[in-house]
Amino acid sequence: MDVLSRNHVTVSGREDGRAVVFSHGFGCDQNMWRSVVPAFERDHRVVLFDHVGAGRSDLSAWLPERYSTLDGYAGDVLELLDELDLRDVVFVGHSVSAMIGVLAANRDPSRFGALVLVGPSPRYVDDGAYRGGFTAEDIDEMLESLDSNYLGWSATMAPAIVGNPERPELGEELTESFCRTDPDIARHFARVTFLSDNRADLPLVTVPTLVLQCREDVIAEQRVGEFVHRSIPGSELVVLDATGHCPHLSAPEATAEVILDFTARRGARP
Repeated sequence: MDVLSRNHVTVSGREDGRAVVFSHGFGCDQNMWRSVVPAFERDHRVVLFDHVGAGRSDLSAWLPERYSTLDGYAGDVLELLDELDLRDVVFVGHSVSAMIGVLAANRDPSRFGALVLVGPSPRYVDDGAYRGGFTAEDIDEMLESLDSNYLGWSATMAPAIVGNPERPELGEELTESFCRTDPDIARHFARVTFLSDNRADLPLVTVPTLVLQCREDVIAEQRVGEFVHRSIPGSELVVLDATGHCPHLSAPEATAEVILDFTARRGARP
């Protein structure tokens, strides 16, 4: 199967520029980056794609066994980079895609020049002294709700995830994005996302990493971002003066500015 068609890959910007690959989170697609991308297109080669099962990806490529863990999605990222013959990539991963980027970079660090982890969480469930923000009962209840009434769950959760109640259009957009996703695939991806534990993968990261965190985030609290920062050697942490889990929607200019500053200081590999 053609990788570029499978993941509905789109490429824009400067053909000879350093590649920046934007990877969306659960229930989203590449369109969620539209307000951030223009800031990169003058100097960078911008690569967008949809995870299999999302957006305009090829749904026939979705296999439950392949995507039973985040490793399947990380494998797709590496296949995409190989197909486009990209190296020294700046990989910008939002939410669950932050851990997908970590897994891909750990498997083949030669492809990556930098990681930008937007609202990352290596484990959502509390575990001893570790606080991911949710109890096991919280996650079970959420997944049961998702199973029984996916559309209702989407309408309730999306505005809370985005935050910014004074801008209801953002919550409406995320709700619509959730509702465009195949419910069966979304339920499966939700389990993979919210039950994963990637804490042990963080210390293995060898590429320059920026952890980008919002001041208030109901999905990945600031202490989770701080944990990721402490766990990845040499990483940087920036806390945006923004609320919600999707700063690329609610604060796109500030998000782009921080990423561009980081990539400029962590220049291309020789």
